[in-house]
This record gives sequence, structure tokens and C-alpha cells, in this order.
Amino acid sequence: MPEIQPYLERIAEDGFCVLEEVIPAAAVGEVCASLRASVEEHKLDDPRSHVDKVSGSINVDQSFAPYLVEPRLIGVCRALLGEHVRVSYTTCMVTWPGNPRGGWHADWPFNQNNAGHVPAPYPDAVMHLTSIWMLTPFTAETGTRVVPGSHRRDDNPTGGVDIDADLPHPEEIAVEGEAGSVLVMDSRLWHAISPNETGEPRVAMPIRFAPWWLNLDSLRPGSDERDRLTAGGMSENEVPLVPAGVYAGLPEEVKPLFRHWVDGS
Repeated sequence: MPEIQPYLERIAEDGFCVLEEVIPAAAVGEVCASLRASVEEHKLDDPRSHVDKVSGSINVDQSFAPYLVEPRLIGVCRALLGEHVRVSYTTCMVTWPGNPRGGWHADWPFNQNNAGHVPAPYPDAVMHLTSIWMLTPFTAETGTRVVPGSHRRDDNPTGGVDIDADLPHPEEIAVEGEAGSVLVMDSRLWHAISPNETGEPRVAMPIRFAPWWLNLDSLRPGSDERDRLTAGGMSENEVPLVPAGVYAGLPEEVKPLFRHWVDGS
């Protein structure tokens, strides 16, 4: 088992860490090309300009699946969330030149704009992890913006924090890394998508991890929990179920991460 303590310490202090070469340099180009082709074929309409994405990427492309259990990555997830960690989202995003900066937010279940959210003030506990897989390099210009240490706040700019979520933060940094690296962060961390002012698309894959005890039913299409939570008019993310055939083809060590999403109909 690789040494993961430095990564855990960084997440505890700053709210994030970067794992290099989760996808090896020799393989990342092929994985990126495969995902870009899948996004082009299956992309959804997105209200943000210049962004193509596929929700439930595992259903249409399994090229990244073996790396979900890369020892450092899965080690960090299990150390923080417990042995029976689960994947809650897989999304691939291609951000094209000209896409503007995004607003400051924390991810589900801490985004107060979601129907299913943890009400602020939050307890100071790791409840969900967001990983952002860099399929192209993240630089000072293109890397995800974060506010180090903001995961220890009990709210975020989607709730009662009185800041302009669309403006740069005085303490923000851009997370940098080579293609194949993975940014892992406490989902409470304030972060924002960088504007793409380069001439090349930025390809990234947000994959989120949850402990066994966190209720994911609000994300499940057609669930009673989802219907109840959205009855008041608030919207909620939706995660497509994994077809049984796709699940059967996953590596055996990866299957436990998706068992809860398998379509049993």
C-alpha cells in the first residue's frame, strides 16, 4: 500500500491534494481521446456556453474505469470515507475556448441550490469527496480555482456567505497538474471553473465519491426520495443508472463502487 498520509494531511489542512499520474503518461492520451469521442457522441445540452458534457460517463465509456482503484486514490477515499466507498457521479466535460469563469460553490450535498442538500451550518466532517481528473494539463490559466481552507467554513457562496460568487477571491489559487493527475478535494471546498482563454479545449472528468451511509437516492431517476425533495420546486442533479451489461464488464475490483447504481429493471 503506498504512503497516503501526506495527501490526507493536505486535504485536512487545505481541503485538497493532487495525485500525479493516476492515469499513467503512456495511457492518458488514449483515455482522453476516447472520452472526447464519447462526449461528442453523447453530449447533453448545457446552459453554460462552450461546455460539452456527459453525465453518467461510465455508461458510455469505460476507458478510465481501471484507474478508479489506483492505490493512492482509493486509499485516500477509503481512509476518509470508510471501506465501503461508492462512486456518486461520473461526468466528462470538454470546456472550449471562450468559456467564462464559473461561480464559487461547493459540490453536492453542500450546494444550497440543490433540493437535496445538507443545511448550513455544516458539521466539520468529511462527508463527500470530489475528484477532478485532468485529461489535459491544468495550468495557472486553466486549473480549477480553489480557496484553500474554505472546507472548514460552515457555509459557502451558494448559501449565506455574503460575497460576489462571480468575482475572483483574494485567497484563490489555480490547481495545476499534468494530464493524468487527479485533484481530490473535500466537497465542502469552495471552487470555481477557470475561464478558458487559451486556444485549446480543457478536458476534465469530475468523479465524486460517497461513504456507504450517505443517501444518494435523491440523485436516482424516478425515486420516491427524489420526487419528495423536488416537490417544492428546487432542482436536483440526476445520475443515470448503470445498465447491467456495462456493470458486468467492469473490472471486478471496480464493481463495488457502482453496485448501488445498477439498473435492476
